[in-house]
Amino acid sequence: MNYLHKNYKKMKPIKILFNPKLIIENENVSLRIVSMDDIPFLKKIAIDKSIWTYFTDEINSLQDLEIYVKNLLIQFADYKNVPFIIYDKKKQQIVGMSSFGNISEKDQRIEIGWSWIAPVAQGSGINKEYKDLLINFAFKELGFVRLEFKTDVLNSKARRALEKIGAIEEGVLRSHTLMHHNRRRDTIYYSILQDEWRN
Repeated sequence: MNYLHKNYKKMKPIKILFNPKLIIENENVSLRIVSMDDIPFLKKIAIDKSIWTYFTDEINSLQDLEIYVKNLLIQFADYKNVPFIIYDKKKQQIVGMSSFGNISEKDQRIEIGWSWIAPVAQGSGINKEYKDLLINFAFKELGFVRLEFKTDVLNSKARRALEKIGAIEEGVLRSHTLMHHNRRRDTIYYSILQDEWRN
């Protein structure tokens, strides 16, 4: 694993996470902070309705995508969300996005979410690759003790993927989130604790 911060062990987690030059990578995948310059590349894969079925946002146009990325960058500037593009080194292309959020340095707790992968990259192993990078970074390099995930209770594919990496189901929050098309989502929570992580 390679990180842009050579002296990250001397830095506070928040300082590391909210540095715009942060890169987390291995030989197959690179994660870096999204920028407005990524929009032309994201547009090629993001305007696919199947991606957004269980997502809280829905992107149907270039304007939707621009607003989506701008909002993520505003949250990044406000120290609320760390939005990454997922870059497949073998195919040399952006294949999706993911984020760290709901960060509590005091409680040593962080969430991985706001994640989507283009249909063309689904089933390729990229999902496990980037999640392993983020989980290892959160536990081993930043020292967080609890990692959280949440998804739509109806999203059986995401739930299976979380269970496959060792996340433990914790419960359902009923009528938790208003989705596009005015559906109210029941949200299911999962977590992994540092001492449970297999790597």
